[in-house]
Amino acid sequence: MTYQAGEYDVIVIGAGHAGCEAALAAAKIGCSTLLLTLSLDTIAYMPCNPSIGGPAKGHVVREIDALGGVMAKIIDKTHIQMRMLNTGKGPAVYALRAQADKILYQQEMKRTLENEPKITLHQDMVEKLIVNDHVCQGVITRTGAAYTAKAVVLTTGTYLRGKIIIGDLTYESGPNNQQPSISLAHHLIDLGFEMVRFKTGTPPRVNKKSIDTSQMEIQEGDQEPRAFSYETTEYITDQLPCWLTFTNEETHQTIRDNLHRAPMYSGTIKGRGPRYCPSIEDKIVRFADKGRHQIFIEPEGRKTEEMYVQGLSTSLPEDIQLKILRSIKGLEKAEMMRTGYAIEYDAIVPTQLWPSLETKRIKNLFTAGQINGTSGYEEAAAQGIMAGINAARKVLGQEPVVLDRSQAYIGVLIDDLVTKGTEEPYRLLTSRAEYRLLLRHDNADLRLTELGYQIGLISPDRYQRFVKKKEAIEQEIARLKNTNIRPTQEIQELLRKMGTSEIQNMISLAQLIKRPELGYHDVVTFSPPNQALPAEVVEQVEIQLKYEGYIRKSLQQVEKMKKMEAKRIPSWVDFQEVPGISSEAREKLMKVQPLSIGQASRISGVNPSDISILLVYIEQNGKVSTKSSSN
Repeated sequence: MTYQAGEYDVIVIGAGHAGCEAALAAAKIGCSTLLLTLSLDTIAYMPCNPSIGGPAKGHVVREIDALGGVMAKIIDKTHIQMRMLNTGKGPAVYALRAQADKILYQQEMKRTLENEPKITLHQDMVEKLIVNDHVCQGVITRTGAAYTAKAVVLTTGTYLRGKIIIGDLTYESGPNNQQPSISLAHHLIDLGFEMVRFKTGTPPRVNKKSIDTSQMEIQEGDQEPRAFSYETTEYITDQLPCWLTFTNEETHQTIRDNLHRAPMYSGTIKGRGPRYCPSIEDKIVRFADKGRHQIFIEPEGRKTEEMYVQGLSTSLPEDIQLKILRSIKGLEKAEMMRTGYAIEYDAIVPTQLWPSLETKRIKNLFTAGQINGTSGYEEAAAQGIMAGINAARKVLGQEPVVLDRSQAYIGVLIDDLVTKGTEEPYRLLTSRAEYRLLLRHDNADLRLTELGYQIGLISPDRYQRFVKKKEAIEQEIARLKNTNIRPTQEIQELLRKMGTSEIQNMISLAQLIKRPELGYHDVVTFSPPNQALPAEVVEQVEIQLKYEGYIRKSLQQVEKMKKMEAKRIPSWVDFQEVPGISSEAREKLMKVQPLSIGQASRISGVNPSDISILLVYIEQNGKVSTKSSSN
């Protein structure tokens, strides 16, 4: 028996990293929002590495913050170490990474949700969706509660038919022995969704008291204060170190001797695992010529002795895991507090989604996070905020917000999923972004804060601060371009002291700053600004001037792309009827249902010749619409 338990604008199922961002976005936009979770004690839980950021992922966290999300603020308050990676390379690949206190992170996120007036937080398991005429109208829980809503966001992570695997041992479970979601998984299949079986894993955890860190290389956090959020003004300075050690030949031989007991080789594991986060047994097989692999020992929090063994993800039997651990320098007496495991789970094939993350099969139903085939907390949170925004806008009768590939890594992530799909847990990489020089860690606010303000997630005060920063950057760039120096004796002497060559003719300070050996503070000695500029303004001035030529070329490429995106595919086009295109292209086009020629061109299996034929077909049968088509 069911009973009417409540009515909301938006219901979010699951309070992981996607669900938290989705619920907060919908609520802040003005929608009454119900957030349902299996357990109030595992909100924003980190079942794998308690860390946020890294290459591409750190960019995404900054973008979430620029749009008005919360992940950046929470990690800034709860991290135990923060480092900027790739500083020896160009600014396009700078990447901030933080090690989290996983318990504090959960507590801070729970408090944030509890303090949002339009969010109702409730512990229960959703077993069915209420669907009428292919429209989602609510959910039914295990306790019989029926909640109705104008939009539903599904963020179930790795819980759908979750199965833990350790050696020969298998049992139904969510991450870390939590409840799996079985009925909802079968319900989605009954509704006609195409599902895929994926696998991910986690390493063992060890007791810090049982390891010898003196035999390892210490990894300190940056001394310079760092933050993900543009609003953070108070910084954590008492950071905890991590440590680096390595596997060795004994480790590798132990693994080789026991591959027959490894579920991924014995056939126990059926799901596809993440290519870019392989298990240790997979590393030993795939990289047989490599003598050692890095192992990072990372604290899971300030008030626990539990240490995360990054780089040793495994599903080998427990006794073999312990033997592997104790073969590694510094871990010879390690006490294993948690056993590593693999987890298999159901995910939705993401080509069944529109770019808004609304499902094509059922209206008003959105999905976000690992259910869409991704891996990582950051990718989940990015989808969560977009799904929450678009669910709220659907309720309010507004057009969806879709970020393009030149606008944000979030745009790359979602476009890859809904256009190309994925055959393994998807991980965002800088190499996936063709415009990565534009999508830098440092300029996420310049790219997205205006949009966040228009959506309703950025406060007026924050927006005004942003406008002042933007104006200061533009004014200083203009000043440097209009300030010239001549090759006087005094100028030449200063240039020599700076370690750069003399000038032959009059030159602007903007031209001078392009020299690799010079920075902003060097060139302004010739003509200081009226008042010292904030570091964030100086950073932008220097990067934008130094890389001006490269940025201009990228922007030209973006303009070409936008012309392709502007060529909308009319709703009357039936790909089955388009003559001359390849059978593979026809199949893929019918499956993805691209909204524009640009999106169609990115579908795997659709060749330039197919696009040319499609363009001719549309021209002959009616002009290409440049207006946005409705989902």
